[in-house]
Parts: sequence; C-alpha cells; structure tokens
Amino acid sequence: MSDLLVRKLSCLDKLNEEEVRILRELTPQTRTFDARSDVVEQGSRPTHSTLLLEGMTGRYRILADGRRQITSIDVPGDFVDLHSFPLKTMDHGVIALSPCKTATAPHADLLRITETQPHLTRVLWLTTLIDAAIHREWLVAVGRMSALERMGHLFCELYCRLGAVGFTDRENRSYTLPITQGELGDMLGITNVHVNRTLQELRRRGLVSWRGPTVTIPNWSNLVEVSRFDPSYLHLHSEPR
Repeated sequence: MSDLLVRKLSCLDKLNEEEVRILRELTPQTRTFDARSDVVEQGSRPTHSTLLLEGMTGRYRILADGRRQITSIDVPGDFVDLHSFPLKTMDHGVIALSPCKTATAPHADLLRITETQPHLTRVLWLTTLIDAAIHREWLVAVGRMSALERMGHLFCELYCRLGAVGFTDRENRSYTLPITQGELGDMLGITNVHVNRTLQELRRRGLVSWRGPTVTIPNWSNLVEVSRFDPSYLHLHSEPR
C-alpha cells in the first residue's frame, strides 16, 4: 500500500532500501470514505496522519455564514494531514471529493522516523513545504488571475501532480477529476454560473474538455500559455535533500 508513497517520494529524492522498507511498513491499515464525507474534521487532534490511496480530497474552511473555500486538493500519494503530527490540532477540515481509500501512519511511527532517519525526515518535511507552495500559488491565482487563467492553471496543476504518480493517460493528455462544478467554484472562488461560463470558454478555445469525470487537454502548450502555468512550484524533480 505504501508503494504509492514510495513512488511519490522517489520523484523528490533517491530513497535507499532501508527507507523504502520503512515506508512500506508505515501504513498497514486502510479505510474507505464515501464522497462528501469528512476524512479529517476541523478541530480534531489526530493520532495518525492519513495517506490518500484512491480518489481526491479537499482541504477546506467554512465561514460563519456557511460559505466554503476549498484551499487545496490532495491526489493519490499525498498525505492529507501530515502537518497534524507536529501541529496536533487541525485548523481546517479534509473532505472526500469522491469515494476514497486511505491508509494511516501512526504519529508514534512518524516520531520514530524523525528520531532515527534524518534523510527520510527531510523528504517527508519537503512534502509539507510543497503543500505550502501549492497554497501560495492558489492564493496568487485567486488574487491576481482571471477566472479563465485560474481554471486553466488548476487543470494544468492536477495533470502534473497526477502524472507524477501514474494517474494520467499521457497519450491522450487526460485524467479523472471526480468533482462537481460547485466544488470547482469553491476552489476557484467563483460562482457556479461563472464556472459554467469559464468552462464553455475553455472548450470554445479548444483548450480543455471535461466530459463526465474525464478532463482532456487537447493543446497543452496553449493551455500553459493562457493559464500562465509554471510547474516549478510543484518541485517534481529528484535531487539530494
């Protein structure tokens, strides 16, 4: 089950045999979640961190008047709450955007890794830093990009992140995005009507097709240009840490 985690971390640095063994033994227990159910509740104090194996989750905050902002998406191979290990209390929730399968890494085992495996600790730490980089990119998008740029940027980001763990069809430049237009609006900070109009404009330009759960990008270079997408913030390259 942790082979997916090994694949994800191997995109960032070379792991030795001992580190691979530790990761494969880290998450022996699995759970399943229905779509729209909480994977981690805001205000909770988890005793384990959750690794996403299948599906998609979203980190979110809800305002007092009920409005919701999804602040990031997690894809297979991501820890949805690794930061709960040092922070203890969750200041946001994590929702299953589709049916999900997860595995759990006890904080006691993570503590042991930090005390005995300095290199592996750095690589895991890096994943939380990349989470922060993604948050910054989303913040810039909401503050300075048009709805068209934001939406195209998100489609590009997900293609790169899913591709890193083998969850894309590279020949057709497509992937599964099992969310609703309303949830897409909660990510981009726009209304459902604006989501629909923006999707229609992307289709009209031949940049994106979204049929059922499948997103296809017919012209990658054009979408990258229109969306001002630079994947460097994802740090999807292996180098010594």
